Amino acid sequence: MSASLPLFDTTTPTDAREELAPGAWVLRGFALERAHALLHEIEHIAARSPFRHLLTPGGKTMSVAMTNCGNVGWFSDGRGYRYTEADPETGNSWPAMPDVFLRLAGNAARAAGFDGYAPDVCLINRYEVGTRLTLHRDHDERDRRAPIVSVSLGLPATFLWGGLARSDPQRRIPLGHGDVVVWGGPSRMRYHGVLPIKDGEHPLSGSRRFNLTFRTAR
Repeated sequence: MSASLPLFDTTTPTDAREELAPGAWVLRGFALERAHALLHEIEHIAARSPFRHLLTPGGKTMSVAMTNCGNVGWFSDGRGYRYTEADPETGNSWPAMPDVFLRLAGNAARAAGFDGYAPDVCLINRYEVGTRLTLHRDHDERDRRAPIVSVSLGLPATFLWGGLARSDPQRRIPLGHGDVVVWGGPSRMRYHGVLPIKDGEHPLSGSRRFNLTFRTAR
């Protein structure tokens, strides 16, 4: 993260941190102060690289809509999962990552014990009521030393937190607007997912949930 970027929210009260496993934490309400700004930036990003439902390599359509910002973006189709420097649907570079995204990701990583975090991609997922994210682990990144930072905005969700094998038992972690989950180190390759989003209405996002997932891809 650039030293020229001012910092905010550099600490989290001890009682607002929940340790999931070594190297993995839930930071309750960590993004609340910047939630409105984050959602505003999502609108700008989606105006340049619209949300879309990707295809899995097996030909299934993902229920969660997504887009990206940063130096690269995550993409999936019949050719497989991969990172691309340009948006395959527009032919243009992915939108630059906003400063407020970079600052939040760096501060959240620091609060979880990972200093110097500088993600080069942010996946933005848009969940409608009933959509879910199946159990998976993030393994398309060349640099797996860096943690994953995941920011919840809008409707609440139930986060599935598994182990290093798909068959390991899973915990159900409730996540609310502004909560941030960080996992790295010995927990970096843990399986995780999101249960179907329940019906509701949020004053900032309506009947939707947005999730920002920061990664170091290259």
